[in-house]
Amino acid sequence: MSERKHDPQGLSFVDEMRAASMKLHPKNLTKEGEKEPEGPAVSEWEPSVSGFLQFLVDSKLVYDTFEAIIREVAYYVEFRNSGLERSEKLAKDLEWFKDQKRTIPEPSDRGHSHARYLEQISDKNPQAFICHFYNVYFAHSSGGRIIGRMVSAKILDNKELEFYKWDGVLSQLLQNVRDKLNKLASGWSRDEKDHCLEETEISFKYSKEILRLIQSRAG
Repeated sequence: MSERKHDPQGLSFVDEMRAASMKLHPKNLTKEGEKEPEGPAVSEWEPSVSGFLQFLVDSKLVYDTFEAIIREVAYYVEFRNSGLERSEKLAKDLEWFKDQKRTIPEPSDRGHSHARYLEQISDKNPQAFICHFYNVYFAHSSGGRIIGRMVSAKILDNKELEFYKWDGVLSQLLQNVRDKLNKLASGWSRDEKDHCLEETEISFKYSKEILRLIQSRAG
């Protein structure tokens, strides 16, 4: 039996998801993070172009998978054309790297692993899928942008990649998706909500593995 039988007073379900994610965010990436950092602050990272390219390629595979599932599975219809989609933006960035005579690698096992997992849970475990959707897209819109600016300043002459741009007002796009997430979760039982929250650590594990590629020297 779940220890939490009732929704926390005054919190929307997105508030609950955010609180769960902040427990796993390192303090040196966001001021609201609660987890002790496991490595250097983002400002102290030493990114490589090859590592960052691998990160972009693996990220694109994950976003391709998210966006294909959302297009194809009726349960997620409300999240189609949200304005948060990243696949086309990443495709443009990879084309830019090609124009710079950079070799675009194939996705690594890290990207394939997360993509496969999303496919496995998308149909029979929608609460888990929604957890990954929320954490990946919302983290990219906040901490992801901080990391992107740092990498660009260090190795790309401050080039602003499309991956870190949105068409429209980002705050409004995010609010629209928050509203839809809250509406969807309003039909879930407390146990289903808790199941979604409990998936947060798994979501972070996959994302962290891909993020670590930025500092990789291989490739």
